[in-house]
Amino acid sequence: MRLAPLVFAFALVGCQQQVHSQQADGPVAVDAPGALERAEIQVGTSRRTAITRAVEVASPAVVSVNVIEVQRVVRRANPIEELFYGRRIPDRVYQQEVQSLGSGFVISEDGYIVTNDHVAGQATKITIAFPNGTQMPATLVGSDPETDIALLKVDPPGPLPYLAFEENGDAVVGEWAIALGNPFGLFEAAEPTVTVGVVSAIGRDFPAQQGRIFRDMIQTDAAINSGNSGGPLLNALGRVIGMNTIIYTQSGGSVGLGFSVPSWRVRQVVEELREDGVVDRSFYTGLSIRPVSARLAQQLGLSDARGLVVTSIDSNSPAERAGFLPRDVIATIEGEPVRSNEDVRDRLVDKRAGDSVRLGVVRGGEALDLTLTLGDAR
Repeated sequence: MRLAPLVFAFALVGCQQQVHSQQADGPVAVDAPGALERAEIQVGTSRRTAITRAVEVASPAVVSVNVIEVQRVVRRANPIEELFYGRRIPDRVYQQEVQSLGSGFVISEDGYIVTNDHVAGQATKITIAFPNGTQMPATLVGSDPETDIALLKVDPPGPLPYLAFEENGDAVVGEWAIALGNPFGLFEAAEPTVTVGVVSAIGRDFPAQQGRIFRDMIQTDAAINSGNSGGPLLNALGRVIGMNTIIYTQSGGSVGLGFSVPSWRVRQVVEELREDGVVDRSFYTGLSIRPVSARLAQQLGLSDARGLVVTSIDSNSPAERAGFLPRDVIATIEGEPVRSNEDVRDRLVDKRAGDSVRLGVVRGGEALDLTLTLGDAR
């Protein structure tokens, strides 16, 4: 799995305007007066589609994110040198500045920009390049490695064009999917590259990778390549339905399996980053749990070793108030099976203190549903 950047597009009211073609009544002879002009008008009108209008209004808000970060580099000792000196030479560790390019999109006229955490989350210097050639320094407002979302800020001299999120927050399987971005980081200041496909599927989940949790992802066959990270996935109205983030590939290029963070999650995380600079996922349950082993499953009379067993419960805790008892086995969270502590973390990535969580529990061979309200972290 290779990480792939994405860019958000700018949606204006104009993208919803309908263009009506003027068609001639009946067949027209090629040499008839004005026939060529009318044919050119019809062809020109047909080239103006919902996709071209969406791209036209969105492109000014799609940017290149130029990043410098300091990476720790280990230089392995040369075996020939060790042989020459007759002793082991320790590895050399040093810091090295590395430059990389990704994509991003403006979400407010005062200069807030969204991109991926893997693009800018560790940056020491960030420069934003706009399609018109303008470059501005940016600061990192905050970043959330778990969802791979970062929020940047520039200080523009005037209002910037920005992108609008799809209001209902949901992508529709089969609808147009328009990806904008800077493929392979080729262009520092140019109109973003456009690729088009459809929303192939929604709700795709992946195992956690390097601490990142990819859940409810939008799958598209619109070509997404390295350098597109942080860019937007648009619908035919020019509204953001997702942020392009990863691709499945063995060659390093697009094979029609691209995945985007859904816009509703981007909005939720961005609001928290804008307000606090971090995403606070700390909460308190009062539960102590551990995975069910084969031996424990036999002791509890379970048919197989699945779920998490409750080993203890704090007094006067959210878990006690929810009705949990020791030796309860948590089989599902929000209807999805759990087998490990990592599964719990994945299932609760969008939950915060004060939220309610539905848990499926097995107690003495009987299936129960308990609702747990997450408490403030102690």
